Amino acid sequence: MPVLFLKSIPMNKEEIIEALKTIIQPYSEEVTALANINENTDFITDLKINSANLVDIVLDVEEKFNIEIDNDSMAKMLTVKATIEIIAQKLEANAGQ
Repeated sequence: MPVLFLKSIPMNKEEIIEALKTIIQPYSEEVTALANINENTDFITDLKINSANLVDIVLDVEEKFNIEIDNDSMAKMLTVKATIEIIAQKLEANAGQ
């Protein structure tokens, strides 16, 4: 598994999930689903997050990981797994600059 870098700090998938959990927490009242968040977690179905809050989450992800997420990528960010993949792609692109 590739190591991801956030401001020169290597991050693994579990660390990204923990960061996402912190970002998502204010937008979801599904305490049990949030506590058990994993790659298969769906933001809308499992966490009951509405589309307006999904936009807020994307903005928070951009700020936390110091990345820019385009509209096409944003549209794919419906599950934790897809979000991790997009964050990884953006971090790798930033590292290559």
